[in-house]
Amino acid sequence: MPQTCDSLNRRMRRTLSRGRVALTAPAGCPAISLYLFDPAVLEGPLSHDEAQAVVAEPAYWSFCWASGQVLAQYILDHPQTVAGRRVIDFGAGSGIVAIAAAKAGASQVVACDIDGDALAAVRANADANGVRVDLCDDWFRRGEGFDVVTAADVLYDPENRPLLAAFRKAAPRVLLADSRVRDLGDDHYVLQTVHEARTWPDLHEFEEFNRVRIYQAGE
Repeated sequence: MPQTCDSLNRRMRRTLSRGRVALTAPAGCPAISLYLFDPAVLEGPLSHDEAQAVVAEPAYWSFCWASGQVLAQYILDHPQTVAGRRVIDFGAGSGIVAIAAAKAGASQVVACDIDGDALAAVRANADANGVRVDLCDDWFRRGEGFDVVTAADVLYDPENRPLLAAFRKAAPRVLLADSRVRDLGDDHYVLQTVHEARTWPDLHEFEEFNRVRIYQAGE
């Protein structure tokens, strides 16, 4: 899809001048292909300084974070968690979790992200995987009637903790993946499993950030 690549490349180069995307399958969820940052343009792995620059001014959608991969694979392995249900994915990023929900048989999937570039990437990635994902740029205008909220790596800022309660109010079931907070401080969220994964392409993060915990709240 040359036009798709060109559009996403232009968006990426706002934050990484040599950046470009390539269609790739993250190791943590190889059944889903995504347009992600192509490290080959750097003629080798990201240096520490380059990785820090990406983190400082991120095109979040162009990397598939460990928690997103693990939650997407969990949904594919447990399709009953979303099958026949209306799902909204908060902080969708590349869209891997939303795409997994669509592939697992959700009746509707909405990817919610405030970043317009991320939503463009979600649309391109959904098309690449042959599924439909609707888009939302404002959580507070998402509408009603959702059965499941999904979210991965959204608790990086302590100020985001109130999201845990907000998710439970938005839907009777919440599937949450996180690699950065050891204690959620909310007993409604029950640990389901723990898996190891790495950001794709690898940003060489601390090993502790590669250990992903999956929680479920509700039903």
